[in-house]
Amino acid sequence: MTNKTPLDRQVWILAGGRTLLQFGTGFTLFYAPLFFVNQLGFSPTSVGVALGSASVSGIIGRFLGGSWSDSPTWGRKKTLLLSALISAFADVFLASTSDYPSLLIGNLLMGLGIGFYWPPAEAMIADLTTSDQRNFAFALNRLGDSVGLGFGVAIGGALIALTGSYRLLFIIDGISFVVFYGVIFWAIKESGEKERIAQSFWQGWRKTLKDYNLWIFCVVNVIFTTYIMQLQSTLPLYLTNFAVNPDDFSITRISGLFSLHIAFAALFQLPIVKILNRLTHIQGLILSFLFWAVGFILIWLAGNLTQYAFLTAILAVLVSAIALATYNPPASGFIVKLAPPSLRGIYFAINSQCWAIGNLIGPPLGGFVLDKGENYAHNFWLFSSASVFIGIMILLFLQYNMQKNKQPYF
Repeated sequence: MTNKTPLDRQVWILAGGRTLLQFGTGFTLFYAPLFFVNQLGFSPTSVGVALGSASVSGIIGRFLGGSWSDSPTWGRKKTLLLSALISAFADVFLASTSDYPSLLIGNLLMGLGIGFYWPPAEAMIADLTTSDQRNFAFALNRLGDSVGLGFGVAIGGALIALTGSYRLLFIIDGISFVVFYGVIFWAIKESGEKERIAQSFWQGWRKTLKDYNLWIFCVVNVIFTTYIMQLQSTLPLYLTNFAVNPDDFSITRISGLFSLHIAFAALFQLPIVKILNRLTHIQGLILSFLFWAVGFILIWLAGNLTQYAFLTAILAVLVSAIALATYNPPASGFIVKLAPPSLRGIYFAINSQCWAIGNLIGPPLGGFVLDKGENYAHNFWLFSSASVFIGIMILLFLQYNMQKNKQPYF
């Protein structure tokens, strides 16, 4: 960090809160489908619909959360508290699920609660930091995501092995939201009040949606988030079903690869900031695209090699983890610079909508390609690698457009 001014204590508390939330998410991320299908007897399709419904309600949550966090009468803190309450209530439904309506309601509430969380959480970090602190601050919070998720997945699996109780995972997840509520209530103060202005609900959105550069950036952001979803949803199926040497990719090894990806992302998140601080946000995002290109080529190699396939896959998730660590801070930092202080919540709401869109595009796209057969499955990663040049060209156009309009491109 180039600035010697220490980070505001609340930034560290928010990072701890992120770790806590992702710890609870790790408890349920992989094990919820197993519980609902194998123990409660719901069909895989119906469970998929229920889990996917969280994305729909999440869009609504982000939409409302962005506006409310910018409101002088509501604000960041109240929106975060509402997020924690709704999410904890969702776990009550999920922990007690015995019929499909409860499952659906639980997921809709969870998506809504998580949607309310992202805009005020990101806007608050922007409020509490200076421009040369933000790469580190956003990286610190992403580190909390990785550490919490990694420990949650590991401990959740151990608890299931020890107790056999999937419902316990949802109970612990709900407790994590209650604890998070307490942390926000007692330890976090409202931020950004001076920059907020009184405006109607739609007035802020109309101003934001007129920002041409934001729309260009959103296209790039959706590309990034789609890449991330390919790694999480398509890669395990590809290596399991299409690798030339399938013996190298047992379920245990696939699970280990995902754990390594989380560990690598945590390991490189803070060190990569030293590089990012020497670059503009756009240059940092271009660097991330280049790492993604190399990562996709390594995935293709892992699927086609007859020897050292698993070692190549480890290298692939390592490079992809660096790509992810390189993407997060400049993406959030660019939004901070682009947004007027009075509209940070709405700008971050749109930014987080890109994650929801990537989540909607990524898994169906990957599934469609894999359904087309072996040649398509292998070539998909080469096409994905080549597609980064589209993203780079869009970023260069964004930089040109901002230079032409005499706007700093950060």
